Amino acid sequence: MPCRIPDFLELVAQLPEVSQHDREKWSRFEASGRVFGYLWPATSTVGLKQTIAEQLALVAERPDVFEVQFTSAGYGWVVVHLEGVERDELAELTFEAWRLTAPADLVEGRADVLPS
Repeated sequence: MPCRIPDFLELVAQLPEVSQHDREKWSRFEASGRVFGYLWPATSTVGLKQTIAEQLALVAERPDVFEVQFTSAGYGWVVVHLEGVERDELAELTFEAWRLTAPADLVEGRADVLPS
């Protein structure tokens, strides 16, 4: 079943030290003050931090679902069209974005337990 905005918000809420900062047309998500994701409700899309290799692989595999957002500081941000992914895939992408961003002690404390 395709994902919706509440799915993303539920997944993010399961991760430690996450804060949400709402703007008029989008929201920013941070792990201990460092940005790992964005949500644009009007388009039902999220932007998530990934490795550049993962960014390119996702876009090459399913360009109707994933878009290159930008690259910065050695990371590739990818736009995810929520209606094109299942919840388990969104959980993996969200966790990876958080893991790439959160402080090491938080990542170690969480281990590799994905949000469900």
